[in-house]
Amino acid sequence: MNSRDKSKVVIRKATSADAVALASLRYEFRCSLGATCESEEGFLARCLVWMQSRLAESDAWHCWLAEIEQGPVGHLWVGLIEKIPNPAIEAEYHAYITNFYLRESSRGYGIGSKLLDAALTWIRERDVHAVILWPTKRSRPLYERHGFAVRNDLMELFLKEEVHW
Repeated sequence: MNSRDKSKVVIRKATSADAVALASLRYEFRCSLGATCESEEGFLARCLVWMQSRLAESDAWHCWLAEIEQGPVGHLWVGLIEKIPNPAIEAEYHAYITNFYLRESSRGYGIGSKLLDAALTWIRERDVHAVILWPTKRSRPLYERHGFAVRNDLMELFLKEEVHW
């Protein structure tokens, strides 16, 4: 990617028609983190159905896609987590940012910030109380620049032994 390509970046909300490209990016992303236990063909078929369904029908899942002239270079998913109704003055959703991936060749040009800005703008327009995510060590500075803070009040319990950041 060069600086000329950077100016032609399009960030847009993904639709079910983007599921093939998104499933491929998801496979690329997860394979970059380590060994896989599923064939590419099997994974893409399974992921494609999931993504098409969520993007076509779900109010819970939303995705943003970064594209340049050569095609998709990254994505970011947001899951809305509905809270139990509350009689207090408090927003009734949390947002969960996940599967935020940008191809290595497209990093360092501000595209990740544009993806995150688009998602956060959309989130701010909803009844969302807090945004949560699990950053990698490398991604922490990006999130900190966008106002995220390390918190002491969120707890987690891992139910299966996996590689964790």
